[in-house]
Amino acid sequence: MSASDTAVPATGGPPARCGVAATARGGWWGFLGSAVNAVFGYVLVTLVTRALGAYGAGAVFTGVAAFTILCNTCKLGADTGLVRFVSGDLATTGGREVGALLRSAVLPGAAASTAAAALLFLSPWTATSLLPSLDPDDAVTLVRLFAVFLPLATVTLVLLGATQGYGTVIPFVGVEQIGKPVLRVLIAVPVMLLAPGVLTLAAAWLVPSLAGFVIAWFALRRCRRRSPGPASGPEPAAAGGRGFWAFAAPRAISSVFDISAVWVGVILLSSLATSEEAGIYTAVGRVVIAATLLQLAIRLAVAPEISRLLAVGDLPQACHLHRVSTRWIVLFSWPLLVLLTSFPGTVLSLFGPEFGQGAGALVVLCIASAVNVGVGNAQTVLLMAGKSTWHLAVTGVAFAVQLTVGLLTVPRLGVLGAALSWGAATVVENLLSAALVRRHQGFTIIDRGYLLATLTGLCLTVPLVLPVRLLAGDTTVGLAVAITMGFCAFGISLWRFRTPLGVSELVGVLRERVT
Repeated sequence: MSASDTAVPATGGPPARCGVAATARGGWWGFLGSAVNAVFGYVLVTLVTRALGAYGAGAVFTGVAAFTILCNTCKLGADTGLVRFVSGDLATTGGREVGALLRSAVLPGAAASTAAAALLFLSPWTATSLLPSLDPDDAVTLVRLFAVFLPLATVTLVLLGATQGYGTVIPFVGVEQIGKPVLRVLIAVPVMLLAPGVLTLAAAWLVPSLAGFVIAWFALRRCRRRSPGPASGPEPAAAGGRGFWAFAAPRAISSVFDISAVWVGVILLSSLATSEEAGIYTAVGRVVIAATLLQLAIRLAVAPEISRLLAVGDLPQACHLHRVSTRWIVLFSWPLLVLLTSFPGTVLSLFGPEFGQGAGALVVLCIASAVNVGVGNAQTVLLMAGKSTWHLAVTGVAFAVQLTVGLLTVPRLGVLGAALSWGAATVVENLLSAALVRRHQGFTIIDRGYLLATLTGLCLTVPLVLPVRLLAGDTTVGLAVAITMGFCAFGISLWRFRTPLGVSELVGVLRERVT
């Protein structure tokens, strides 16, 4: 399937069917990419922790955390802005303003990331403060190595945001979720065998950024060539500048809060506790992100669809799309979260024996993730409705909660404290987002299909898994038995209620031949 296969037509076709179909196909590609990302991310963390131990791995992933936060800061919210504005412009004008939107988005992101990289080179004290337990020379070299790749990674995210605006998730999936993770593992294996070290394994993580930039650039060019373009009239000279940045500026700040929620625990543990605990927490975070990969996949596909529907004033169909996609997320994510909550030590032991210390943290984050999954992609709805200031307020409150709880609990509880801070922020952010989209936009998720999804995904799984956990304990055998029993019961329920759950619609769309 080509990029254009998942592109959303600006006109024509039943809007509900078009939106659900595009979301289903895009969600499938996103799910595939998220699965590959989770598997290879898990493999990479395992390789790094096995080669360097929790202490060395903590240093590497602290650098990754700082790099990721900076990268998402320097893109200035332009990637999300392009998802919303490009998709809306394609729906209303056929893409007349896309060129101006790209100029407005890419240049500031490139300038900001280059300036940030230069500052990292000129302030070695930042490296020694961030990595106090690492040799000072090694810490400075490590941070400067990350700085070299910062502009490339930042611009790549902006370009991929534009391709998503064209209604295709394939470039983003190919670069960020498949290409980079696979290349990182392929590079890390010989490095681990021949020259294992903090600097060399950090370089293995960074080098794929170059290939990602090249692919993103050519993917966007291809999307623009295959787009039908505006029906008539010249391209505006300064289209979208003020309106674009009025939306993107608040998103620039909220995106920092979003990515910081994932990585701030690693930084707090490295600074206030130990690098070993930072390494354990990184492994816990990988497992939690893998458990919510379907939600992340659906988010990629549903964002431009909701933006397109709202751009043409079709609020009822946008609400329908949000309900259906939330039903899919709840149905398939909650059973996995139940299993992880019941057998946390067994899952984490795959990283190494010392990682069992993170079992309590994994339970906390799984419970918080259940709330996240339960409200669907409410935050995406806020952004695609143009409410970036509302989203900023929500993420700001959540980040304040996370930082406050983290500073109070990390010195005492270590990994568990970091998990409590992230979990509290997750619950606050998602409940506030759900309340806002329900009250001010009319987006609701509770209907018969949602209640059935809850019954199948949660109420049916818990009574099956809990007795196994009590009898067999947190063991490999117990996990295997729970998976087998849960899969059988879940499969039967899925078939019995396939129509109200929306599974028939999902399967039907995926079976269609795209023309």
